[in-house]
Amino acid sequence: MSVFVRTAGSRDIPAIRALLAETWHATYDGLYGPAMVEELTAEWHSPKALQAMIDRDRSDYLVADDGERLCGCAYAAAIGDDARTVTLFQLYVLPAFQGSGIGGMLLEEIEQSFFESELLRLEVEERNSRAVAFYETEGFTQVGREEHGGALPRTVLIYEKSLV
Repeated sequence: MSVFVRTAGSRDIPAIRALLAETWHATYDGLYGPAMVEELTAEWHSPKALQAMIDRDRSDYLVADDGERLCGCAYAAAIGDDARTVTLFQLYVLPAFQGSGIGGMLLEEIEQSFFESELLRLEVEERNSRAVAFYETEGFTQVGREEHGGALPRTVLIYEKSLV
């Protein structure tokens, strides 16, 4: 299988939504329940929300494409006036392709996209052990832990990786 990473465009939004829905259900149904996951993906991954991410200045929305379908996606944006810190908001790979190196390809491309930045930061749900292991393997260090309330109470781990 040959996969290439490219910048996402508006035409990719339906496929990105499908990828995120499938991946979120596979990852989070056991933690939050299918109904909550459905509600969150409908809101957070709406066409309008995804278009705003694609259009945002100082950001990059990437997809992993095998020529037939999107296998993964990643979204990051520079934060602050000096853009020294980049936040990775999304990195998802379809369950059937997890463990095949696509996540690493997307992450590497995100890191290269922000060559002037110094730090890559992310939050990951503490109970998402597969993601935690992936980020640690990719050189991220846990620098914090936060409790989030609201509609989705959860504990997130904060990870950072130097880009210099």
